[in-house]
Amino acid sequence: MSADQPPRRHHVVAAVATTAEVLAHPDLDPDMLAPWEHRRLTRIRVQARRDDVVAARLLLRLCASRFTGRAPDAHELVQFCPECEQYEHGRPSLRDSPRTGVSMSHAHGLVAAAAGPGAVGIDVEPSTRRPGPMAVLRRMLPEAELRAAATSRDPGPGLLRAWVRREALLKAGDAGLPLLEWEDPGLGATAAVASAAPVDVLPAMTAPGHW
Repeated sequence: MSADQPPRRHHVVAAVATTAEVLAHPDLDPDMLAPWEHRRLTRIRVQARRDDVVAARLLLRLCASRFTGRAPDAHELVQFCPECEQYEHGRPSLRDSPRTGVSMSHAHGLVAAAAGPGAVGIDVEPSTRRPGPMAVLRRMLPEAELRAAATSRDPGPGLLRAWVRREALLKAGDAGLPLLEWEDPGLGATAAVASAAPVDVLPAMTAPGHW
């Protein structure tokens, strides 16, 4: 975060990056993660997936920093599942800033995060991914979106965008929220954010002065 940039108190701050970019960021370190987060990482045996999880959690802290004006390591991430009343999984939140909505996503070397006022959800997928099988899509996606994609010569991109939108809404916990979706050709990413507040998508991490 650039020192001369004020926090965005009324906007959601969202970002998409590669796992490698986040792990190489000079202001981020895996030691920022809480002991319970490190315990969860030990259960992930595939190194690439473990790196994705670490990067998503670090990027979430960076977005929270940009939103609140506090340092990335000042934010303590917690997760709680109301269904089983257990911590360490479920929707994330910030213990030090409970009114700040946060969300994160990771997929095959890509990560995304968002922080802002109220409920927020974010999702990212490689633009080359094709969701399926159809039985799963029918359960997850509205029939109108399935029909619209089916009329296209190549339904794959439309189905992927519909999938990412649906995931963002699920993570936000409110199916009625407005959506912002975009493609990042440089990263090969398809992303969406669900939020009632305006969304600022930060530039690429390689752009000077923004991170």
